[in-house]
Amino acid sequence: MKVRQYLVIGAGRFGSAVSTNLHQFGHEVVVLDRNEATIEAIMHQVTHALIADATDEAALGSLGVRNFDAAIVAIGVNFQATVLATTLLKNLGAKYVVSKAADRLTAEVLSRVGADRVVRPEHDMGVQLARQFAEPNVLESFDFGTGHEVLELMARKPLIGSLRDLQLPTRFRVHVAAVERDSQVELNPVADYEVAAGDKLAIIGSRESLNKLRAWLGS
Repeated sequence: MKVRQYLVIGAGRFGSAVSTNLHQFGHEVVVLDRNEATIEAIMHQVTHALIADATDEAALGSLGVRNFDAAIVAIGVNFQATVLATTLLKNLGAKYVVSKAADRLTAEVLSRVGADRVVRPEHDMGVQLARQFAEPNVLESFDFGTGHEVLELMARKPLIGSLRDLQLPTRFRVHVAAVERDSQVELNPVADYEVAAGDKLAIIGSRESLNKLRAWLGS
């Protein structure tokens, strides 16, 4: 696994969760927060934890933000600080900036000032939960951020039979990347592979293609 370097601005609940998990996965994580107590609470769970103001251009510049694989702005509900930190990061040459937004308006502003990706944790989790209730056959969907997703779902009619007969690439422009059955995983299954009820499938495709597949499954 390639070790990557991440800068996380804000060590609240969202920021600390991102930081500590990235560090547990073996990556180098530098966390920035203005609150000394917050930094002290996380300093032993990340690579470096610094007390600094992310809206201070000199402070950000001293970190060499260009060297990080990604910067995550997790300040929270402070709209002005979030926008300013995002703008400064892009101006300083940050490769990829992910910014947390509290609402849709903030998300639109962050996109306009240069955020490469905007997340709304509570909203996004709500959408995911609603999808799980509305589509119980869908286990999970992973967004690539490039217009494509990996969709995990439980096989049921009409998604039963050989992959050759199902013709998913031809009909929906999607590809079955893996099938899990009885805790055994078959990667890139061949055309003669027989999909059985209860199999867990990982399917790759564009959002439009996967939506067509969902519609077909719901018919």
